[in-house]
Amino acid sequence: MDSNLGLNAKSWPFLEAKKILKHINNQVPKKGYVLFETGYGPSGLPHIGTFGEVARTSMVRFAFQQISDIPTKLIAFSDDLDGLRKVPTNIPNQDKLQAYLGKPLTKVLDPFGEYPSFGEYNNAKLQEFLNRFGFEYEFYSSTKCYHDGLFNDALLKVLEHYDDITNIILPTLGQDRQATYSPFLPISKKTGNVLQVPVVAKDVKKGTIIYIDEDNHEVETKVTDGACKLQWKVDWAMRWYALDVDYEMSGKDLIPSVELAAKVCRVLGKKPPQSLTYELFLDKNGEKISKSKGNGLSIEDWLRYGNQDSLTYYMYQKPQTAKRLFFDIIPRSVDEWLQHLANYYNLSKEEQYNNPLYFVHQGNPPQGVEEITFTLLLQLIAVVSTEDKEVLMGFVSKYKEVNEETRKIVEELLDYAKNYYQDFIKPQIKYRELNKEEARYLERLEEELKKLSKGATGKDIQKEVYAVGLTTGLELKEWFKLLYESLLGQSEGPRIGTFFALYGLDNSLKLIQKAIHYKVTEENVRIKE
Repeated sequence: MDSNLGLNAKSWPFLEAKKILKHINNQVPKKGYVLFETGYGPSGLPHIGTFGEVARTSMVRFAFQQISDIPTKLIAFSDDLDGLRKVPTNIPNQDKLQAYLGKPLTKVLDPFGEYPSFGEYNNAKLQEFLNRFGFEYEFYSSTKCYHDGLFNDALLKVLEHYDDITNIILPTLGQDRQATYSPFLPISKKTGNVLQVPVVAKDVKKGTIIYIDEDNHEVETKVTDGACKLQWKVDWAMRWYALDVDYEMSGKDLIPSVELAAKVCRVLGKKPPQSLTYELFLDKNGEKISKSKGNGLSIEDWLRYGNQDSLTYYMYQKPQTAKRLFFDIIPRSVDEWLQHLANYYNLSKEEQYNNPLYFVHQGNPPQGVEEITFTLLLQLIAVVSTEDKEVLMGFVSKYKEVNEETRKIVEELLDYAKNYYQDFIKPQIKYRELNKEEARYLERLEEELKKLSKGATGKDIQKEVYAVGLTTGLELKEWFKLLYESLLGQSEGPRIGTFFALYGLDNSLKLIQKAIHYKVTEENVRIKE
């Protein structure tokens, strides 16, 4: 670890880590460690946004560990004491769950029949999810924290500052909600529901409140030991205070809530944690991703077409810039990850500290393969017309020497590429039939490529493709489009010279001959004239 390099680095995780160091005055906090937190609402399954938040927080934690010897901890906190507000539409036994509306998630029937409650089912899935990706964290349950008394002192502090906290929140509410608002949500002794009801009296010494229950009766209850929970904005602030959280990031849509929680935290007697506001993901039309709409990608979607490292790389990039999250960005992300991988160990140590892969792979990326791209593998599968991995690896091995480590990477990418090809490329392939003039262009290309030696590199071939393109009178963009459409059946593709080198010069010449001498039927089948 070279802390000086980290302190001078400009990559965003190091910038965030330096803010944390300043936040704690470069001293070990009283609790003995720096605490990072991520939050999870277990009314639904963990999703790609959950991955993004934990991955980015882990990057900042890793950066902090490079500039400081102060111990760190990451908490994945589940708000499982929240009341069930509505029944999710993507789960079984929805009718049965209607009876549990308003009850804490850890008291709601598990519709899958696997755990004592819906909250515990989702908590288990969260931990499976985080473990699957190798995150280092500790899991905290809101229900357990409340019922075990971990939050008792903080809850009494909220009661002590009840009026100050209420005055912070009330101006942000509508008139009707203001009339019934209380920071405390009693948990009904009759129904077990989390109640949003008026509080008519409080006793700081006794640690109790009096509220109006569902039957319009006054009920006195203590605020500790899980008898009440807090409204979520106050709950968030209380958690920062009780656990002494030093860092937590959140989405742009929560900016007003962060500001309110920060004010409440200060009222309780502590400064709020350092934070980063990240931008939201957008679908292919530029609209906000919504779980209920299903207009984005799931983790499972991504991992069908790309590896986890490419997803982590995608999450690293410009967290404060809104980004599209749709299927077509997966090949690009895989290719960018591969490009960084091929060049990483050519960088100086200082440059590595500012490289995305330093955080994707926690300072230890695998060796990469130069000139092998996901796009190239997609086109190889399309042209070879086989999904036999050994056959495909044969082409790769002839083109580029691969060792055991890099071979494993390429073989995994071939599996992803086969899936992407089948689902997105194959249905869209449409070959372009050449007119006489275009056929002459390709004949000219064929003549020039035949003059090359058997050992011609991708650069050698690309040089000839480029030179022939200049003689056609076409704009180069149109020339390459002509090649892609006639040879590959697509309007764009990989670097042609590199593809020809991978596919083999003799095979590539046959491909050109087929484009020249074959007609394309209405069924998009090429037949010899």
